Amino acid sequence: MKNYKYIIVGGGMTGDSAIAGIRELDKNGSILLISAEPNPPYNRPPLSKGLWKGKSFDTIWRNSEIENAEVLLNRKVESIDPKQKSISDNKGVQYGFEKLLLATGGVNRRLPVSEKEIIYYRTIDDFKKLKKLSESKRKFGVIGMGFIGSEISAALAMNGKEVTVFDIGAGIGWNIFPSGLTDNLNDYFKKKNVKVIPNVKVREIEKKGDFFRITTDSGIEEEFEAIVAGIGIVPEVKLAEDINLKVENGITVNEYLQTTESDIYSAGDVANFYNPLLGKRIRVEHSDNAKAMGKQAGRNMAGAGERYDYLPFFYSDLFDLGYEAVGLMDSRFEIIEDWEEKYKKGVLYYLNESRVSGVILWNVWEKLDEARKIIGLSAPVQGSDLFGRISG
Repeated sequence: MKNYKYIIVGGGMTGDSAIAGIRELDKNGSILLISAEPNPPYNRPPLSKGLWKGKSFDTIWRNSEIENAEVLLNRKVESIDPKQKSISDNKGVQYGFEKLLLATGGVNRRLPVSEKEIIYYRTIDDFKKLKKLSESKRKFGVIGMGFIGSEISAALAMNGKEVTVFDIGAGIGWNIFPSGLTDNLNDYFKKKNVKVIPNVKVREIEKKGDFFRITTDSGIEEEFEAIVAGIGIVPEVKLAEDINLKVENGITVNEYLQTTESDIYSAGDVANFYNPLLGKRIRVEHSDNAKAMGKQAGRNMAGAGERYDYLPFFYSDLFDLGYEAVGLMDSRFEIIEDWEEKYKKGVLYYLNESRVSGVILWNVWEKLDEARKIIGLSAPVQGSDLFGRISG
């Protein structure tokens, strides 16, 4: 059994950032990063954004830090022994550790259908497959109108494809946007050659020759040359559950990103952490959190003992529209809409339990710090107090 000072399970942005965090404090301690993916760490956002707008594929790689660590690809960790402080992989090889990071991310939610050729969009291989299909196919069906589904629909349409997008909700971004904005986006997408079919469940997907037929619960039937699904992920917590770590909507960590085993840490999409600005536990599936949390986990594994108090942001690009957001957004919250130009430029404030829980900056840029300050306002907050607090 080979021993390492640090072992990182998960080869995504979080794991790569953890190496950077370790090296800020420990230049020489041995590091092993184990990834189930065949590719070294890379940035995920360009897979549904920049690469479809002509950005070079070579720009996605995060290869600045892995040179400072041993990296094993196409390896899956099968078990952890917290008492012996060791792990075993799918080839039966054991590795010892002093500090362990679980950066296992999540697995794609799957549709309750039998068809196997659906692209559940998340990885480099998914991008390559869809990009190749887009070179010869014309009609694409997309399931899901959240972040991935809406971005991929826009990306395919911008590349001249006929796109139809389905969702159980009312339209583009329905779970976080106010209804008026969602309705406006539905119309906007239709003008961009994206057919929007809201408020339906996909009942079956069948392959008929070279086409895939989607059937919905409302009786709609349409045929496509390829199907993409972007319906979210489920945190990958099996390793944690197997050794009885606390798991609740992800792997529960304390303010130092330690699990209920003090030498085992967790970060990124899989980690459930307390955010003092919001005053509650959250789990965040966005790249900013992966980078910041991964780096802090690495520093703390190397002895920094620093709290993770950061409230991450996320962003999205939809054709020529774009926004940044910070905090928690839910279309069921009270939403204060402060438009400079309705549905084109403005700020959305989300009120929950008499405090601001989240802010969306719609085509308003470089205002994230101001948004965080407003989220930190003491309750109770009145909606009328928010107008004009942030301007473009």
